[in-house]
Amino acid sequence: MDWETHRKILLKDPAVREALKETRVEYEIARALIRARIEKHLTQAQLAKKLNTRQSVVSRVENAQTTPSVSFLKRLAQVLDTNLVIKFGKYSSGG
Repeated sequence: MDWETHRKILLKDPAVREALKETRVEYEIARALIRARIEKHLTQAQLAKKLNTRQSVVSRVENAQTTPSVSFLKRLAQVLDTNLVIKFGKYSSGG
């Protein structure tokens, strides 16, 4: 079974859909961090050093295992030479 077929089956389960909604913010933060870090050609360890933290902290954020504080996100934006943009809105129901 390919991923897309498996995903459609999973999304039929209301508990799975609810779990996805509950972790969406962490997932979006993780995606944005990974994208920005790769664009800057940094490893997790290199980024952690610039943030004055441990590589495991960066890893937890990138694996959506934690919700980083706004102050951490501000430091991250500064180190990555980018802006932190926070907005409210609705996600598409496309899953």
